[in-house]
Amino acid sequence: MGYCTKKVYYFDKPGEANTRDAIRIGAERAQELGLSTIIVPSTSGNSARVAYEELKGKQIRLIVVTHVVGFSSPGVWEFDEKLAATLREAGVTIITGTHVLSGLERAFSSSPKVSGGSRSEAVAEALRRIVAVGLKVAVESTLIAADQGAIGVTDEVIALGGTASGADTVCVIRPSTTQRFFDLQVREIVAMPRNR
Repeated sequence: MGYCTKKVYYFDKPGEANTRDAIRIGAERAQELGLSTIIVPSTSGNSARVAYEELKGKQIRLIVVTHVVGFSSPGVWEFDEKLAATLREAGVTIITGTHVLSGLERAFSSSPKVSGGSRSEAVAEALRRIVAVGLKVAVESTLIAADQGAIGVTDEVIALGGTASGADTVCVIRPSTTQRFFDLQVREIVAMPRNR
């Protein structure tokens, strides 16, 4: 027989209230599969802090992916800089990268002078609506981490994502860089909100 049995978790509702459980579930699956890396997106630093607390003492490398400077306001990095320094000192990798599934495309689609959607935004919207917002975030964070050289493209990682804030989606992903987007594989959806 060519199959295996794994647990899948479904949260009743999406959102931040699931963050700690999502990180625990991600760590559990990482240990089951012998994976060494968890990618956690974090805008303000709250999810990064919870992930650091939950993963402390485990043999799991934490990579935090944040919004770019100026995402919400020109010149502003939303991540708590004091927390960033503490996490870096503790060995956590923090990556600040452009949203690869929107980035420059969003400037065109949201401009009153140039309108219309793009293919990358269509991919992002499909991931958000068909499966979960957190899946789009997990995929995008994995692409950003690979583009920055923080992870390789041959070993699976655990990648988390969330809806608005916090984490509520856990995936096992074989990474790729953005340039080779269609080589990325979501191999497992370990947890996600059932109602979105």
